[in-house]
Amino acid sequence: MLLCVDIGNSHTVLGLFDGDRLEHRWRVTTEERRTADEWFVLLRGLLRGATDPTHEAPPGSLGVPTTGIAVCSTVPMVLHEVRQVLSRYFDDVPHLVVEPGVRTGVPVLMDNPREVGTDRIVNALAAFHLYEGPCIVVDVGTATTFDVVSVRGEYVGGAIAPGIEISLEALGRRGAQLRRVEVVRPRSVIAKNTVEALQSGAVYGFASQVDGVVTRIVDELGVARSDLTVVATGGLAPVVLDECTQVDVHEPSLTLIGLRLVFERSC
Repeated sequence: MLLCVDIGNSHTVLGLFDGDRLEHRWRVTTEERRTADEWFVLLRGLLRGATDPTHEAPPGSLGVPTTGIAVCSTVPMVLHEVRQVLSRYFDDVPHLVVEPGVRTGVPVLMDNPREVGTDRIVNALAAFHLYEGPCIVVDVGTATTFDVVSVRGEYVGGAIAPGIEISLEALGRRGAQLRRVEVVRPRSVIAKNTVEALQSGAVYGFASQVDGVVTRIVDELGVARSDLTVVATGGLAPVVLDECTQVDVHEPSLTLIGLRLVFERSC
């Protein structure tokens, strides 16, 4: 079993693969103050749910036969503790931290390739593997990122916009009569109260942002829209997905799939 761990700014997504089949998937809060020992307890607790509950795992074990661990992170403080987990508890298990210098098989055509988040490169790899051809990956999370993959599988660039939740948080702090609301589809675009007005702006506004940026990217690439696949991923993608007209595929486990591919190529 291969354990893949995608550590994002707000949430950490974990997946357990048996070959190329994703058997289990979990989503937990990313907590910067969590220590290496706490990370081990968390991992052990999650993975015990994937096994026979009567099975007694030996101390220092995750409780399942683990053939490898692959990790990517956008949070340096958390990555430091996860490295401690890997060295302290799993020194005998093949493991890979995706970072600059690791061969992913994705040429990065950027001014400074080391600046590109590893999750974005991993997403590009997975999208090209699954759908071939040119792709745009729209990752709707703490930030909304747009990553462009060429017909040859090259990472050619993208765009970054503030995410839905942080935008609403900023609006709540700066707007004296505004507050945080549940991000769900309101009754109509033209809202009749403040709560639904905020929901309308979030849902329809960000859906329009996705459609608008994708349309501009396609125009700039100079390819036919029918020849390009737009893949949505990220924890907040379901919030806007139904209102987007330019998204072709929703793949919530895209980063985990990419981590599996990198591990298979490197270990």
